[in-house]
Amino acid sequence: MSKTIYYACKYAPLELFAGYGATFSALDPLAESFSCAERCAHANLCGYAKAVLEQVEQSGIRALVLTNCCDAMLRVYDVLAASGKMEFLQLLPVPHQSTPATRARFARDLRRLADALQRYTGQEFDAQRAHAFFVHTPHAEGPHLTLLGAHGGSVLYDTVQKAFALPVVDATCTGNRELADVAPAALEDFLPGYAAALLGQIPCMRMDAPVSERAALVDGQTVGIVYHTVQFCDYYAPGLTAPEQFHLPVLKIETDCSRQTFTSGGGQLSTRLGAFAESLNAVPDTENKEAPAMNTNAQYAAGIDSGSASTDAVILDRSGKICARQALEQALTMAGIAESDLGSKVYTGYGREFLGDDGAAVTEITCHGTGAVRLFGDHGTVIDVGGQDTKVIQIKGGRVAKFAMNDKCAAGTGRFLEIMADRLGISQQQMADLARSGEPTKISSMCTVFAESEVISLIGRGEPRENIARGVIDSVVSRVATMAGQAAGAP
Repeated sequence: MSKTIYYACKYAPLELFAGYGATFSALDPLAESFSCAERCAHANLCGYAKAVLEQVEQSGIRALVLTNCCDAMLRVYDVLAASGKMEFLQLLPVPHQSTPATRARFARDLRRLADALQRYTGQEFDAQRAHAFFVHTPHAEGPHLTLLGAHGGSVLYDTVQKAFALPVVDATCTGNRELADVAPAALEDFLPGYAAALLGQIPCMRMDAPVSERAALVDGQTVGIVYHTVQFCDYYAPGLTAPEQFHLPVLKIETDCSRQTFTSGGGQLSTRLGAFAESLNAVPDTENKEAPAMNTNAQYAAGIDSGSASTDAVILDRSGKICARQALEQALTMAGIAESDLGSKVYTGYGREFLGDDGAAVTEITCHGTGAVRLFGDHGTVIDVGGQDTKVIQIKGGRVAKFAMNDKCAAGTGRFLEIMADRLGISQQQMADLARSGEPTKISSMCTVFAESEVISLIGRGEPRENIARGVIDSVVSRVATMAGQAAGAP
């Protein structure tokens, strides 16, 4: 069983831990499931709080210092305190402001924690050990991406870094910890300056400070921002507009601190990161490789889209004329050519990374943009209602300028239409034909599960199918229109 003291906030007093000779480590919660958390806590806790409870239980953590950074952490403290399993559990109140009064109060709370540390470690405070832990992280040199927002953990950071050829700086709420130096001194003399140093950090979103004070998180070498928020986060979800002050390209992503985000749900995250990397010309060499020439005299090229509902292929000749569609083997047969006649391949869609090493992997967002420019010119908007997600892509100056995509549920996607048509007992084409003659019936829920129940109720009440079909399609149109507005307003 671990004797290490764990913490979950940049305001945790690590230097004080060091002064008492304690070993300590940051929590890095990423849950396989929330089974433990949902047995002992309210189901409406955010994913981060649940993931903390899961890590504590699964890793046998018995020493933990939490801060009152949000209500969710207060609930985590309550649950762990009631469990009776913790050997050392402390809640450190952190003021929302840095004023003479709040700094004095914070110093008193740090003193109470220091007394608890002394009892737990059996050691006296050593000012030199505390001072030695003041570490100043060197700032990144050269162009880089900045990861902003809520804590995402090592897996999120590694996933983001893998997607970009440029270095990624972790400036999330737990990644930008840096204190002004405090001279070594006896505990009573050390704590006032130390309290001021902790509160004097670049404020996180829970602090009562203007958003502009976080401008120092982004320097002049930042070429783009990836802004992360935890689903349902009280502080960082409303802060989604904060990065827009920097007038830089911003990609906004959301996770729920479950491994599913990076496994079964990882296609959407990969697509978003990949498209952002392509828009910044920052695709890693391993993913931006040139497709090997299979025949120097080749007359054709192939593109394969491995999507969530189907895999499609297209073959083009040197003039750009489409010769065939469908899966590659069928496409080759239809075109009357052999695979050796292909000079290049481009793979796209969620399955692009699994189609082989003999082609260039490009996100469908960039592929849509390239195709739209060729067909319709340098400016326009592409709407892709796919099987698993819907995308709205703005094209300016011959390239993808902005995009928005739904990544939370099937609402507004082809799967949504498929389920609703199935409930009506008709095909999607029949639903479209019926809708043309219908009066729209309001479908109030955008959740696919709830909307399905709503459609069943409407059928039971005798509502004409054409009216329901019109309502279903209108709900998708409304969803897409909202996304189009997001894409138009995104930096």
